[in-house]
Amino acid sequence: MKKVGIIMGSDSDLPIVEKAINTLKEFEVPFEVHVFSAHRTPVEAKEFSAGARENGFGVIIAAAGMAAHLAGAVAANTTLPVIGIPVKSQNLGGMEALLSTVQMPSGIPVATVAIDGAVNAALLAIEMLSLSEPSLEKKLADKRAADTAKVLEKNKAIEEKYNS
Repeated sequence: MKKVGIIMGSDSDLPIVEKAINTLKEFEVPFEVHVFSAHRTPVEAKEFSAGARENGFGVIIAAAGMAAHLAGAVAANTTLPVIGIPVKSQNLGGMEALLSTVQMPSGIPVATVAIDGAVNAALLAIEMLSLSEPSLEKKLADKRAADTAKVLEKNKAIEEKYNS
């Protein structure tokens, strides 16, 4: 199975990134985690991105806040799918990271999830890998069914309490 590369611009992003890590663990998807900054370690970020396909990666998740150029810098150096996680900041609540991540020039796509949307980033990566890994499709379908059952249980409790 191909690995998921997870890159964060700073170790301060780890509390958000851990949600993606835990989701990948739940689905038994192999991954590697790194701290590479588009601004402070551009050479290392480029080398990782450029060699990712040859090193067994199938998709890369890039998480960064504020001037969140990491996902775009990664995408510029690989043809693998890149998923950006804009990380919330104190100054603008993550809007600056969202806009930096989602506003990519034509030809360098970055799939972007919600601010702090690490679980969805991992699930999107798993969906991408499931195209060549049928066992992942089954796990995704099972998770959706379990999530549906949880909502329906809550609905039943609410209906019993408030509907006469």
